[in-house]
Amino acid sequence: MKGTVGELGEFGLIRELTSRLTLTPAVRVGPGDDAAVVAAPDRRVVASTDILLEGRHFRRDWSTAYDVGRKAAAQNLADIAAMGAVPTALLLGLVVPAELPVTWPTELMDGLRDECQVAGASVVGGDVVRGDTITVSITALGDLRNHEPVTRGGARSGDVVAYTGWLGWSAAGYAVLKRGFRSPRAFVEAHRRPEPPYHAGPAAAGLGATAMCDVSDGLIADLGHIAEASKVRIDLRSGLIDIPTQMNDIGQAVGVDPLQWVLTGGEDHAIVATFPADVKLPARWKVIGEVLNPSALPQVTVDGAPWHAAGGWDHFGDASGEDL
Repeated sequence: MKGTVGELGEFGLIRELTSRLTLTPAVRVGPGDDAAVVAAPDRRVVASTDILLEGRHFRRDWSTAYDVGRKAAAQNLADIAAMGAVPTALLLGLVVPAELPVTWPTELMDGLRDECQVAGASVVGGDVVRGDTITVSITALGDLRNHEPVTRGGARSGDVVAYTGWLGWSAAGYAVLKRGFRSPRAFVEAHRRPEPPYHAGPAAAGLGATAMCDVSDGLIADLGHIAEASKVRIDLRSGLIDIPTQMNDIGQAVGVDPLQWVLTGGEDHAIVATFPADVKLPARWKVIGEVLNPSALPQVTVDGAPWHAAGGWDHFGDASGEDL
């Protein structure tokens, strides 16, 4: 497709974007009306929203529009799964410059659509606005299917801490890209297109998870939210955490202990949860720590000691990690 967004116009762009979508049976009214209608058999809707800003969360010289679409959908749909819910729908708010080639937003929509298909959801509507900086705003919806939500506040002393998915891969891929390289490809792709284990969230709820979240800001940071909400201490055991050989190789090449990426690197969107110690976990779940009564303030420790190295993501913090 040739031309720019400005040449196509707002309504022409909307028609082009919506024409690329496929809808699940849960969508009763899709794009094209004042609002979408999505079935909610549970009568409760799980909702999450997030924003990606060019230069802050993605770079066009590092990631294609399709990559950005996959990533934008993944990080929001993972939040739904981490509540123990099944993703159902996604809404897009898009700000783009008029001179942007039309191919960029259409490829973005392809990425959103395809990631939604992985999770069993649909893009059901949104809005487009002209602006100076590309901004992608996503709202995701989900259905609890008659189960109670798994929040951050239910961890209890004696629970085990386990995760499923990838840890540290996106951070290692970022380190590679930052130095001008594009391989090892698996880690670069993990940064461009995270692969959350969507089905693991509802499955964990069925197994009796007491608290859960996805790892978006870093394992220690996100478990810190659980520790604070549950008023407990969580101790991680570094010896239980597997670090792939290639990640070790990248760490040696750039002078970084790969354990730093695993503990503080975000955007992998693994699912981490606490479970009663007597729960038999499937092989895909890896136990990496335990929940203890807080000795002082609720916190996360590693091998019994506080983790003092910088890491974890805070958009307004002085040491919140690096911008792209």
